[in-house]
Amino acid sequence: MHVVGAADVGIRSLLQEPPCHAFRVPETHFDEWIAQRYETLWPELFDPAVVEPAVNFLADLAGAGPALELGIGTGRVALPLSARGVRVHGIELSPAMVARLKAQPGASDIGVTLGDFATAVVGGTFTLAYLVRNTITNLTTQGEQVACFHNVAAHLDPGGRFVIENYIPELQRLPPGETIHVFTATPTHVGLEEYDVATQIAFSHHYWMIDSTLKTFSSPHRYVWPSELDLMARLAGMTLRERWSDWNRAPFTSESRNHISVWEKVL
Repeated sequence: MHVVGAADVGIRSLLQEPPCHAFRVPETHFDEWIAQRYETLWPELFDPAVVEPAVNFLADLAGAGPALELGIGTGRVALPLSARGVRVHGIELSPAMVARLKAQPGASDIGVTLGDFATAVVGGTFTLAYLVRNTITNLTTQGEQVACFHNVAAHLDPGGRFVIENYIPELQRLPPGETIHVFTATPTHVGLEEYDVATQIAFSHHYWMIDSTLKTFSSPHRYVWPSELDLMARLAGMTLRERWSDWNRAPFTSESRNHISVWEKVL
């Protein structure tokens, strides 16, 4: 993979300083309508069989230390993790998602910083930082994703861990010449991923039938490979410790469609 500017500034400076980029003004696609219906729109994400392994995995890594969730949303993972005794703080760009989080039992134990998780600063440091459910792809430029890793490193204690849950881009499942992949199809929800390989952007298109009314939702995402994330971690002073196919630690293979990656901040 080509790293822009690496030949000019040298690998040493890249390892020490985040690259300078002109970032876009952060934009959230999760408005009041989405926030109030989040569990209805994506019920599979709230299945205990999905949530509990993630919480167990993260709680084991956090130990007695505090955890920082980037893109905390409505608290799908943060609330049960906090209930396990882990002190959780979150960063979230959408005021509507934060309002939904704050309305739920147990939310008073969770602090939230409103802002872009690539740049937002939180007081103190953490044993664990984590991004779940493909949220790293909400940052739609390589520069923003690199900045996220640097921001996480600045918030981690030495030896602290950074966990990302992300999907493997589905390009190998596209027929030759096609750009659209159907990733879900149920009687009430159809989801399509439209790939632009020139820009490394995938547009997610959702169609829901709710109360006999069609609701549509689209958002852009920068898809990213595990190897590219490993390089971003290296540039931020972190190294890969483990990688799995799921929260139950199934082995990561060439057939895996998702990955759970754990990087450690170098002492």
